[in-house]
Amino acid sequence: QEAEIYKAEDDEHKKKVEAKNALENYAYNMRNTIKDEKISAKLPTADKKKIEDAIEEAIQWLDGNQLAEADEFEDKMKELEGICNPIIAKMY
Repeated sequence: QEAEIYKAEDDEHKKKVEAKNALENYAYNMRNTIKDEKISAKLPTADKKKIEDAIEEAIQWLDGNQLAEADEFEDKMKELEGICNPIIAKMY
């Protein structure tokens, strides 16, 4: 029974770490994407600023919420994707 409790805690911790890493990776990848000359040239200034601000906000949130739960990281990820993806999709 004790092993099951530890397994549940391990699973929860793993899920949290994966969600945090996914958000972190997405934010940094998106930052690199908009710094790319080819993409940056096509991106309207207002859209670029919107993405940069969203990334900055997400990274600051991450720094201040290292101990957040998996669903909080996932919600933040959806929020960031909701801002970035439509803008990037318009370019293609």
